[in-house]
Amino acid sequence: MDEDMKTKPNDYWKSKLTPEQYRVVREKGTETAFAGKYVDNHQDGTYRCVACGQELFASDTKFESGSGWPSFTDPVNKQHVALHEDSSHGMKRVEVTCNNCGAHLGHVFDDGPIDKGGQRFCINSVALDFTPKQ
Repeated sequence: MDEDMKTKPNDYWKSKLTPEQYRVVREKGTETAFAGKYVDNHQDGTYRCVACGQELFASDTKFESGSGWPSFTDPVNKQHVALHEDSSHGMKRVEVTCNNCGAHLGHVFDDGPIDKGGQRFCINSVALDFTPKQ
């Protein structure tokens, strides 16, 4: 965990991120369902935090959930993400953030594939960068 990354001022993030990335990862927004660039990505590789570059998810944990957002069964390393109770919008959910910089990534739900642990990490494409496997 990089406390320095988590305490960077808003001006730093506004200069580093696009307005849409900033809205999602710093203001806890969400992108429109089925509009994200990684919803239908089927390449082998690694998904990283758009804000700090930390590895978050591997392509072999991605699955088609039909939710409209990239869905994963597990993070690359459980210590790379943090989970927080989220009761915004009149719902009880579990928010997923990057443990390195605090970026909002999406939410995790208990409706994923049973044979893979039952979790669905529902992540905004705009919160991710993708590095194809070489």
